[in-house]
Amino acid sequence: MSTENITLQEQFEELMRSGNEISVKEWLNDQNISDVAELIFELPEYESQIIQHMNMHRAASVFKILDLSTQKAVIQELPPYKTAELLNELPADDRTAFLEELPSEVVKELIRLLDPEERRVTLSLLGYPEGSVGRLMTPDYISVQVDWTVQEVLEHIREVGKESETIDVIYVVTDKGEFVDDMRIREILLAVPDKQVGELIDNRFIALHVNDDQEEANQVFKMNNRVALPVIDDKNILLGIVTIDDILWVANEEFSEDMQKMGGTEALDEPYLEIPLGKLFKKRVVWLVVLFLGEMLTATAMGYFEEEIQKFVVLALFVPLIISSGGNSGSQASTLIIQAMAVGEITIVDWWRVLRREILSGLMLGAMLGLIGFCRVVFWNSIFHTYGEHSVLVALTVGFSLVGIVLWGTISGSMLPIILKKLGADPATSSAPFVATLVDVTGLIIYFSTAYLFLGGILL
Repeated sequence: MSTENITLQEQFEELMRSGNEISVKEWLNDQNISDVAELIFELPEYESQIIQHMNMHRAASVFKILDLSTQKAVIQELPPYKTAELLNELPADDRTAFLEELPSEVVKELIRLLDPEERRVTLSLLGYPEGSVGRLMTPDYISVQVDWTVQEVLEHIREVGKESETIDVIYVVTDKGEFVDDMRIREILLAVPDKQVGELIDNRFIALHVNDDQEEANQVFKMNNRVALPVIDDKNILLGIVTIDDILWVANEEFSEDMQKMGGTEALDEPYLEIPLGKLFKKRVVWLVVLFLGEMLTATAMGYFEEEIQKFVVLALFVPLIISSGGNSGSQASTLIIQAMAVGEITIVDWWRVLRREILSGLMLGAMLGLIGFCRVVFWNSIFHTYGEHSVLVALTVGFSLVGIVLWGTISGSMLPIILKKLGADPATSSAPFVATLVDVTGLIIYFSTAYLFLGGILL
């Protein structure tokens, strides 16, 4: 903990011991939002009291940057009237993001606490599909009409600007609410007062559809360098806007989810230390069972080549080396492709370009490992005579097997995420453990087939 945080903590605890509520409120309202959030993290026993003692607008600003488990704890401890104040003060998109993480029976109770208008907005947002842009948008934006003058726009901004999520961008609509264009505030500020909005717009805009996937929206923001984007429906009616802070939150959640899937587990929808042990077990056991059953095929493959192994036991010595090299190369490839797909660097249509690159990469990597494997067998046998008189043939078997297995690993690891994306599945499901298991089984077949090629008729 930093010195500054220790000082803030001590100051707060001293004020609380004094019992002077007015001083506590003034002190909390004078602190930075992030410092208050840190204070709640450091002093969880005071979390609901801190929220209660703050100005409700500032309390809402603190609440929306807390992690989900802390938010739940605060809501549970607050008296109903304070909960109502807090939820009504939260921006609609942040309120929706919080409510969608709660059980349905709890959501019903909390929605009853909302003011009629806030309840209508919240139910509307919750009515859109989970993971859609509709769940992220806020209805708090500034809209103006095409035939308004700059002077009228400025007066409108002064009137409603405080309630808006952002005034950086102004949205132009018709009298029926149809979206026309958006414009930056600087264009309004630099224009003459009697000029009409229709003369300032260029009708070149980027808009999100209310049912678009949140990941797609993330890509649109990144490609167009926007702080906010309008959200429309099938009839081109402006429903709300999505701001960059919400998209950054989505990007963080998607990154965490992909990392968990790539590690061979289902995505956790709660913080690790908060998730019940039974639920954590269910999240992890499915993939472990699938991978275990997959690895059992390795034993089956070994059994199929049992006779060959008995004839030349030295072949078994290199099995771990062979299958681990294939698994490692496959895991590398799948991780690179999943990450590239996540940030929009490649799409399904790029599959042939990816395949060509991975074939070349696999051959180069396999050749390097194969050469090292060949030299190691020959060198080791020259000193310790471990592999017998046919050590060169063993070395060739190991070397060429590595080329084939590493090549197969890179192809499998790179193509599997693209195939899953084509089938509508999450590419992150083709995790490193999954690819490694697949390559382990097929790697044995490649290894013993290569052994037949070099040792058949001599030792096998």
